[in-house]
Amino acid sequence: MPRRGLVAGPDFEFFQRRYFTPAEVAQHNRPEDLWVSYLGYVYDLTPLAQEHKGDLLLKPIVEVAGQDISHWFDPKTKDIRKHIDPLTGALRYSTPRGRFLHVPPQLPRSDWANDFGKPWWQGSRYEVGRLSAKTRHIRIINTLTSQEHTLEVGALESMWEILHRYLPYNAHAASYTWKYEGKNLKMDSTLEENGIWDEDEEFDWLNMDSTLYTPALLLYFNDDLTEL
Repeated sequence: MPRRGLVAGPDFEFFQRRYFTPAEVAQHNRPEDLWVSYLGYVYDLTPLAQEHKGDLLLKPIVEVAGQDISHWFDPKTKDIRKHIDPLTGALRYSTPRGRFLHVPPQLPRSDWANDFGKPWWQGSRYEVGRLSAKTRHIRIINTLTSQEHTLEVGALESMWEILHRYLPYNAHAASYTWKYEGKNLKMDSTLEENGIWDEDEEFDWLNMDSTLYTPALLLYFNDDLTEL
């Protein structure tokens, strides 16, 4: 395990998140900052939007910026859904919002250029991570300063990934020992692997509001000013 000063852990200068919440995707909802999610993954289409700025075929994509567009796709083929065109009788892409970038026109056209290689929705060139199918809230309490923050995190994120989310609130977060109910947390493991169970289903079964209880992680300072 690499070390930063006295603290073992990943090098956050090159750290890449694996998961993003739907709320995070929703923040990227402009042509100059355009993310979408589909079929469980998150994609940054900003370079595509900049490349085709002003193109009318970009409009349907801009309209769904920050949203999940899995309903555009056939989950089996992972391609855009298709239908039989009533005009030509041919199988073609279904685009209820209107034709968008890299979708062929309904009829042959002299200005249709298909030399773009793979369409934007195929391959991983725009992929930035996975979409968190399940999220939960946790409280993080700094016992040194008594500051408390509530974060929404993915259920499958490791503690290192959660620490990375917390860095904007505390640049020295890796200089603390992270504990729950008096036990040191395993930073390579998820919340549930650390015994912090997701009890939303139990609250629902009891017809109780799950927001009434949010697990609290306690941070204890290690006397090591390692800034990430």
